[in-house]
Amino acid sequence: MSLSLIDRNDVVLRGRLAAPVELRELPSGDTLLSFTLTVRRPAPRPRAPRADTITCISFTKSLVARAPGWRVDDVIEVEGALQRRFWRGESGVRVAHEVECRKARKVRTPARPAEAETA
Repeated sequence: MSLSLIDRNDVVLRGRLAAPVELRELPSGDTLLSFTLTVRRPAPRPRAPRADTITCISFTKSLVARAPGWRVDDVIEVEGALQRRFWRGESGVRVAHEVECRKARKVRTPARPAEAETA
């Protein structure tokens, strides 16, 4: 049986941008886009967190170009794959779980206080 029939790693998230996007040029010359989404849980258990904060990254040139226009609290929808990354830091081996995005788009921008008064 083909692995493409057995394994599947597709993630779709829609949430609010939690912090300004970050762009970092790597030694390879590639630009890494990194941003964080806050996504509400559908039915949180009592005393459990009501939302998750999820790190998203991308090397896709169109996203790297478009994402700096996003603002905190914009609603963003992403499609990608979950990945686990390891690296050696000052305190030893570090691990991160993140979504590597193939696609992302701004779904809507929340009304700002001044805009809400005129709407």
